[in-house]
Amino acid sequence: MSRDDDDRHFRCLGIGAGPANLSLASLMHGHTEITNRFLERRPTFGWHDGQQMPGATLQVSTLKDLVTLSDPTNAFSFLSYLHEQGRLYHFINAQFDAVPRQEFRNYMQWASRRNANIAFGEEVLSVDFDGEFVVRTTAGTMRADNIAIGVGTETWVPQHARDALGPTQFHVSEFLYRASELAGKRVAVVGGGQSGAEAFLDLISRPANELPRRVAWVSRRPNFLPIDDSPFTNDYYMPSFSDYFAKLERTTRDAFSRRHILTSDGISEPTLRDIYQRAYLHRFVHGSVDLFALYPNREVLQVTGAEDDGWKITLAHNDLHDVGEELDVDVIVWATGFRPARMDFLAPIAHRLEREGDELRIDDSFAVTWDGPADRNIFVQNAARGQRGLADPNLSLLAWRAQRIVDKIRGVRTENQTPSFIEWSSKQEVAS
Repeated sequence: MSRDDDDRHFRCLGIGAGPANLSLASLMHGHTEITNRFLERRPTFGWHDGQQMPGATLQVSTLKDLVTLSDPTNAFSFLSYLHEQGRLYHFINAQFDAVPRQEFRNYMQWASRRNANIAFGEEVLSVDFDGEFVVRTTAGTMRADNIAIGVGTETWVPQHARDALGPTQFHVSEFLYRASELAGKRVAVVGGGQSGAEAFLDLISRPANELPRRVAWVSRRPNFLPIDDSPFTNDYYMPSFSDYFAKLERTTRDAFSRRHILTSDGISEPTLRDIYQRAYLHRFVHGSVDLFALYPNREVLQVTGAEDDGWKITLAHNDLHDVGEELDVDVIVWATGFRPARMDFLAPIAHRLEREGDELRIDDSFAVTWDGPADRNIFVQNAARGQRGLADPNLSLLAWRAQRIVDKIRGVRTENQTPSFIEWSSKQEVAS
């Protein structure tokens, strides 16, 4: 079909082309009966481009790529990428303990470029329904039987920081663009997850003439805690557990996710080891006793000051209940995470979609529950952590989730995964 047509029809139209929808597009590529197009408003592919610090690595296996765990023979696998680039032997010989994150980003960019069904630089403005989905974009109008939304996440910072964002207060997603000239400055990194750890490590690893005057690392967690990557914990990131989790009561699901947050948002042990070794060298070998400060178990209560005069951070200690501990800094890096991106383009049909709290309610095929025809689906990806658990925004179930969507559209069920060793449900429930 010509992209110049005012009215184009597809079996599935994707909104967004980040990892989630890129996985779906890759799995659909081999199903020519599913005509599809995936639209991305950005001009080119990007994946945490502002956080690609030197030495940053992937926290999951490379088998958890776009397609392998669903279709190991798919031409969009990480192995296919290495083979096509002529570097498969080199990759093996490199013996990476963990794959460089930049390499995985380049792999996904490669997949987006070799798939003609992905269009960059076209933003979806609205989605309506008249028996088919009517999708208006910056380039025209399309129609679709199904839509798949994978618009990813947006940055989150505390309310008291939002009006001050700029060159001296910024989210860690902009780190590479804004943290290049911090020599001699007082810097605070707020956030105790992997992103905060990588930012702190980068700052204290710079050459002597580029080192900040002082780097403070603040976290509300009781310590700088490692990711739990043990075998049985990883069962939380299997399809069988995702289905079990979805059937639990909402309060039980919420409590579980809070209790096990470190299975997805802890710090990799190599990163923690690098930080500790750097700290040792600075303090005991190089004599830089005042270069860094570690403040776990603290809440940031407020930030006052002005961009030209510096910032004063007021902390509260979670155990001692002391209020008034203050840090004077020049720059604040907010490593405070992400939230699902807004879907304002759904406004014309929003009243027809069921919700569960802040999320759109989905079924076991990740289709939104709504009052439309059963064969017209609105799939959402990476936007149902409350219903599907910590694995929902994670790479682990990317290919499996996309396969569920493909199967729903095709009217089949191809899943062939052996259940977990663990009996998650009671025998009574299984029998019923």
